[in-house]
Parts: sequence; structure tokens; C-alpha cells
Amino acid sequence: MNSEEISSNIGLYIHWPFCLSKCPYCDFNSHVVESVDHSRWEKALVNELTFLSRDQNKKKLKSIFFGGGTPSLMKPETVFEAIQAAKQIWDVKKPIEITLEANPSSIEYQTFNSFKQAGINRVSLGIQAFDDKALSFLGRSHDRLDAINALKAAHKSFDRVSFDLIYARPQQTIESWLLELDQALDLAGEHMSVYQLTIEKGTAFYSQYKNGGFEMPSSETAGDFYEVTNEKLSSAGLQNYEISNYAHLGSECQHNMIYWRSEDYLGVGPGAHSRLTDNGGKRKATRSLTAPFSWLKEVEAKGNALVEKNVLSISEQLTETIMMGLRLKEGVSLKKLYKLTGQTLGQLFDKEALYLLKNEGYLRIDDFYLRATDSGRQRLNGVVRCLLDSVNIPN
Repeated sequence: MNSEEISSNIGLYIHWPFCLSKCPYCDFNSHVVESVDHSRWEKALVNELTFLSRDQNKKKLKSIFFGGGTPSLMKPETVFEAIQAAKQIWDVKKPIEITLEANPSSIEYQTFNSFKQAGINRVSLGIQAFDDKALSFLGRSHDRLDAINALKAAHKSFDRVSFDLIYARPQQTIESWLLELDQALDLAGEHMSVYQLTIEKGTAFYSQYKNGGFEMPSSETAGDFYEVTNEKLSSAGLQNYEISNYAHLGSECQHNMIYWRSEDYLGVGPGAHSRLTDNGGKRKATRSLTAPFSWLKEVEAKGNALVEKNVLSISEQLTETIMMGLRLKEGVSLKKLYKLTGQTLGQLFDKEALYLLKNEGYLRIDDFYLRATDSGRQRLNGVVRCLLDSVNIPN
């Protein structure tokens, strides 16, 4: 797809906020509850979807992503009804990608065939590690054997399978990580997401870390993990198309590409965000209530639970475009930047800043794209900050 086709296509994200337990590293909008009225939640999700899509129904639906939380704890019937509602609202851009996130517990992977029948054609498993000690530290409810069994079950049910791993864990060595990657590659399909462990405020790990409960690897060591991961997965044919994501050519996650390319997406469910272009060309950002049961009551009363709805300025759109687009190996289209700002690259950013970032080997610029190099993506926060501090958008 041409990365300039922003307003003609749309992705749909549906958030299921419930988990069986809260992982100590997780800062997502996820909650542990005793019971869920699945019938109420099914109706509410479909109702908010219908309400929020009212002025977006002329677009083509490119992808659906069920995230969370743990959406594999949803009833397959709920997934089916949400997919059917979406297909009634939009024309579908075929072949459409419909992803479900799942955990590798036997309770969940036994329902894979039911989710396939509901319309899911891609599953993303939260494996996180192939080491039992590491899984215990990460607060996961599964062990290594569960992970292997879940992946085997996923491959039987779905043509497209991805899974997540976490590296740069406390006391982890490069050697043990390479052994884990060997196991991962034996079980991999066409896509894998590999994240560096970060300590986020508001998580259980944050207080443990602050109180000296464990030590994190140095930034230099984390960089070494990143480099050996790139080398290992690339040599196996999985290309690092985004900072933390690896895939065979043509198997990139189409839904996440929508985010990274700053295209349009509609978020449904507690705390879900949207970025939508209206018929007048204005780009809007929205967010729904975060607390699950407050969201539920609001949707039942009004059809939606929006708490934020803002028109994004050119400067805000530029910031998002740079921050998200430079995560991708393909980078940011210069045509896109010009269309957004009316300026060439040399007019938009300070020339000295561009020269410095190019000279240090962090940026690469050709006639069509602004790209972060592998070295630049490893230091992306600093690269983005340098660029945005030098931006010049006339009033």
C-alpha cells in the first residue's frame, strides 16, 4: 500500500481490559476482576463501534486488532459479533488482517479453533521467555512447556502466528539469550516481536526496582542485546522492519503499520485511542474512559464513552509522524512531510541538526525517505528529540 493513502483506509482496534493476573512490568489498561458479564460487554463494544464510526464509514477497513488485557479471554461469540458489525460498517480491503492477542495457557489455546471460526486469521502470543525462571520473574502464569504447546496449537489453527519475547532482563546473559532465540526460531512463523524490558512508573516492577529489589542491565549491555538480536534474527530471514518487530518480507503486522505510518485508526473499548481524518481533512485524536466499568455504564447510557476529542495541530501531527515513522526501517516519506507542512526537509529542520545526525551515522536521507539507521533506531529517543528541537513550522 502507498504510505500516502492516509484517509482512504482505516484500522480498527478493540480493547478487552481484563486479565487473569497483572504482570509486574505491564502498564497497559488491564484489570483483574472476579467475573465479567460477557453479554453486556459484547453489546457495549458493538454499540461504541457503531457510534464512533458514524462519519468514517466511507473508508475501507484494512485490519482489525483485538488487544488488551487478554482478549483471548473473550467469548468467541463476542469476537464474531464485533467482526460482523465492522464488516457491515465498512467495505473490506482484502485480504483483511484480523489479529487476536492471546496468552499461552491451555485454557486459552484450546479455544483457538473457535476464534478462527469467529473470523480471526492471525494470532499474537505473549510468550515473553523460554526460560522458566525468567517467566516466574516476569509474573507469567505459564511455563516453557505451555509456551511450546501454545505455539504448536496456534500453528495448527492459524496461517499467521506471531509471538512476543522480552530481553535485557536482570542477570540475563547474551549467551543464554542466544539459546532462547534458537528455541524461538525453531517455533517461529513469519513474525516475531522482541522487546527490551523497561521499568514503567505505576507498575509493580517500578517500586521493586526503586527499592533495590533487582538491578537492570546497563544501557551498553542492553545495546549489545539489541545488536545480537538483530544479527541472529536477520540471519534467519526475519528482517527488523520496526525497532522491536521482525518478519519475513510481506508478513509485517498490517495493523501496527497503520500506527507507525500515522494512518487512520478507530479505537473501541476502555481507554482506547483513535486518530481519524474527517471529511474536511482535519486529523482528530480521541480517547475513551479508561476505567472498565465506568466505560461500560457510559456506553450503555450514551452509546460512547469519549473523554477527549481534539483537532491535532500541524506541529502535533509532525511530532507523531516523526516519532512513529522513524521506528520503521522504511522511515518517513518526504512527500508525506511536505504534504503535511508545505516545507522541504531542509526548510523544516535545522540544517546543522540534519548534518550532525547524518554525520554521526544516525540518519540516512535520500530523494524519497528520511530514515533512522540501525544505530539511530537504537538511540531513537535522542534522534527524535534532536530533530524536533530543530523544527521550524511558520505560523
